[in-house]
Amino acid sequence: MTTKHTRRSSARTAALLIVCLVLNLFGRTTARAADPIDEVNVMIGTTGPSVYDYGGMIPGVAVPFGMTHWTARTRENKISVYSYNHKDTTIRGFIGTHQPAIWMGDYGQVSLMPYSGELKTPEPTLPFRHEDERAAPNYYSVKMGEQGRQIGAELTATTRAGFLRFRFPASDASHVIVTACKSEAENVQGFVQVNAAAREIVGYNPDRMSAHLGPPLPNFRGYFVIQFDKPFASSGTWKGDAISAGRAQESGRHVGAYAQFKTAEGEVVGVKVGTSFISLEQARENLRREIPAWDFERVKADGRRVWNEALGKIAVEGGSRDERVNFYTAMYHSLLFPRTFSEYGRYYSAFDDKIHNGVSYNDYSLWDTFRAEHPLLILIEPERVPGMITSLVQMYEEGGWMPMWPNPTYTGIMIGTHADSVIADAYVKGIGDFDLKKAYEATRKDAFTPPDGDTKSRWLDRALWTSFEARGGLTYYMQLGYVPQDRTDESVSRTLEFAYDDFCVAQLAKAAGRMDDYAVLMKRSKNYRNLYDPAKGFMRPRLADGRWDEESWNSKAERMPGFTEGGPWTYLFCVMQDVPGMVELVGGPEKFAAKLEENFTGGHYRHDNEPGHHYTYLFDYVGRAWRTQELVRETMRTKYLNAPDGLSGNDDCGQMSAWYIFSAMGFYPVTPGSPVYALGSPIFDKATVKLQGPYKKGPFTVIAKNQSPENIYVQSATLNGRPLPAPFIKHSDIANGSTLVFQMGPRPNKDWGGVGKEK
Repeated sequence: MTTKHTRRSSARTAALLIVCLVLNLFGRTTARAADPIDEVNVMIGTTGPSVYDYGGMIPGVAVPFGMTHWTARTRENKISVYSYNHKDTTIRGFIGTHQPAIWMGDYGQVSLMPYSGELKTPEPTLPFRHEDERAAPNYYSVKMGEQGRQIGAELTATTRAGFLRFRFPASDASHVIVTACKSEAENVQGFVQVNAAAREIVGYNPDRMSAHLGPPLPNFRGYFVIQFDKPFASSGTWKGDAISAGRAQESGRHVGAYAQFKTAEGEVVGVKVGTSFISLEQARENLRREIPAWDFERVKADGRRVWNEALGKIAVEGGSRDERVNFYTAMYHSLLFPRTFSEYGRYYSAFDDKIHNGVSYNDYSLWDTFRAEHPLLILIEPERVPGMITSLVQMYEEGGWMPMWPNPTYTGIMIGTHADSVIADAYVKGIGDFDLKKAYEATRKDAFTPPDGDTKSRWLDRALWTSFEARGGLTYYMQLGYVPQDRTDESVSRTLEFAYDDFCVAQLAKAAGRMDDYAVLMKRSKNYRNLYDPAKGFMRPRLADGRWDEESWNSKAERMPGFTEGGPWTYLFCVMQDVPGMVELVGGPEKFAAKLEENFTGGHYRHDNEPGHHYTYLFDYVGRAWRTQELVRETMRTKYLNAPDGLSGNDDCGQMSAWYIFSAMGFYPVTPGSPVYALGSPIFDKATVKLQGPYKKGPFTVIAKNQSPENIYVQSATLNGRPLPAPFIKHSDIANGSTLVFQMGPRPNKDWGGVGKEK
């Protein structure tokens, strides 16, 4: 999700491309590092040309799907501001954060900051240089402060705990300062308590930056237990700007505490932090289970091992160093969300404000991630997928609806009910270890039950919480076959996305034996046709009386009423569930290809936002697979760079990254909820997916013979030695373990893939 992006300047892009070309020329090799973690650059996506429009990433230290992520804090994070930006020059702490994406809010966070000398402010900052940073998925270190008085900081992490080491100069007043709560909301009351005898600082943070977007949660708290390996020389608390030496506890919306130490030159103070959403006792138990000893190097090594196992589920050979770094960094990003929310058999639910038994995940950026992130997890983390689906169904049982964008509860952000897609895609691809009856009940409610007050609200983006949004405008959609613009905002986008979700729910209806629902939903999945104006050649906003909305119409507008984060070009091709029908609607293959070509050559395509992520692959459906190959290669080459500003748009919980992973391997899930993948142009000589869980019949291997930056065109392709006449494969081709071989060349083979029909 990106409410946001601006284009890079052409001069800057050209310069970066020249650099990348030079690096490619001298860096292409079939060799690769011993461990995939060594080819991750966690700084990719940590800054960009403006405050908002960039990858929106942090150099997070975590484990795959970790509950709490840790990073250096260079700025005050809030909605639309992440805690780390590569352009910054000072550090103000090390934060255990739960902020899932730059456009969402943090919640239950805790921050620690080392400082040497008299404590004049409760939240000091120290300068740092990037030359003094080391950053990896399992480890971060930095030196801060002026030369001669520098403080060294190190950080590693487990699923629910962090381990920090601070190396101090000689001082009688070395501090570790804790920010327990810092909220802009008047009604938030954080708590912190110092127990010097136990060498502990504990507390909780009830702040949710997105609280105004969802229901009240009086029991929500992010608990923390901080333990030190050295006795305190002194300690105290602070509130606002006032520091209270010797005070043992404090409460309020801006509170914290500190421990003071007398240190020799280079002396290290170790700090372990357990986090929980259940209780202080659970935070302490999480810490005991995950970091039982004061062995920093063991935790760091365990993190490296876990990341290597996760990243190694896809092994690539060949390509340039930058391409491999981009690939494994994308893997790192895609393995962060949704985050683990259960704590050894129990979890706090932000949907009924209670504690439950079971497994839970949270922070699903569903409007983004249904497209490629969740389909990727089906391939590389299939054993986790049932728990992720069960979590969505539990949210339905506990709150009444599955969420659109939980943070960590309902927020009403974005449109459509794309949990429907996540569940349907898993089911049609053989993931069945979840309650199908209950899952269909939840998705059917999405499709047939309008939210409260549906005809009284326009369902504005990020409106203050009133009730569950679900499919805002569904009342009209069921009556008219479309959402009218004079009744509901973002009407065209809603209509198109509701039609796609109907297709997904239909697949589950069929699986559940509800063929009556299946027929209705499949008919509704064609509702996109009701907004296509053949005279204009676009999907257009329509009024409740059937007339086109002429007042705001502008086909050249990048942003226009009726559309989500875009305009007419953004949503023209957003019919994933019925590409052949969309082709026919536009006028057949030739006219469709011409219109699609205009989208790219006219500068309308925006890869920095998600609605168009499948557009490059649509040429496969009209006999122009070679054009898909060109555009996929161009997008990978220009929109993904090995640099802090190397992501052209917000990663949005792994979606931008998942697109790259699929595309680099040579195939893409154009229609989640369907078992078909469209083929593109692989950038590696060989990619091997080490199938897991239910897919244990052997690896899926993609071989690209003679591929290079010049040889981007598929000359022919075979699957297990059988020629492929069309640029499509099925999920069963992958899941059964097979070998896909591309023969690449420097010129288009317009005879291959010209059939233009899905397999």
